Amino acid sequence: MVETDKKREQIIEGAIKRFIHFGINKTTMNEIAEDLSVSKPSLYYYFPDKTSLILGVVEKIFNDFFEAVYKEKKDNVPLDVSIPRLIEVKHRFFQKYYMLHLSGGAPDALINSVELRNFIEQMRSKVLSFYADLFEAAIKRGEIEQQDSSKIADLYMTSQDGLTSLCIMQGNKELMPGKKELKNMLERQLALSQVFVKGLKNNKQK
Repeated sequence: MVETDKKREQIIEGAIKRFIHFGINKTTMNEIAEDLSVSKPSLYYYFPDKTSLILGVVEKIFNDFFEAVYKEKKDNVPLDVSIPRLIEVKHRFFQKYYMLHLSGGAPDALINSVELRNFIEQMRSKVLSFYADLFEAAIKRGEIEQQDSSKIADLYMTSQDGLTSLCIMQGNKELMPGKKELKNMLERQLALSQVFVKGLKNNKQK
């Protein structure tokens, strides 16, 4: 079982490297097998098709992401300290995996599979719950005023996602954003979060 899990992880890591370098659409299962020097039957044993491999890659990325953000989630740390740290984590993942979003050719229906869309929606709900818990803890500490923490979390996530999309649209849509664009994106995300948290502050704490 351990050896099986290790081989599966090696395939996922190999797929991530090729996906990042060449794009998901332009990568074939045969190329991944060649990169890893594994037989095609062995590759298909772990991942029956490209859709299942893409899902495995996405699961790996989200697992690593949640491991990173939960390390930053500390009890009794004020929002104006914890939120910037979480933005930094998210930014690192964006930089590392941004190229996975690029098609680089004809649209690939595998990237838009129902299974993958459902999984990503589940992960978004998990992120939403994470931030809702973060805001709820701040409410209990008296740091911010009593509100619906889930609605606050949804508004915060939506505003950050919108800002990220805007920064991408303003830059080059086909290539990895340059250092200038990435720096600008991070600065604006941090600034927006500062305004957001300030607006939530309990008047007695200001």
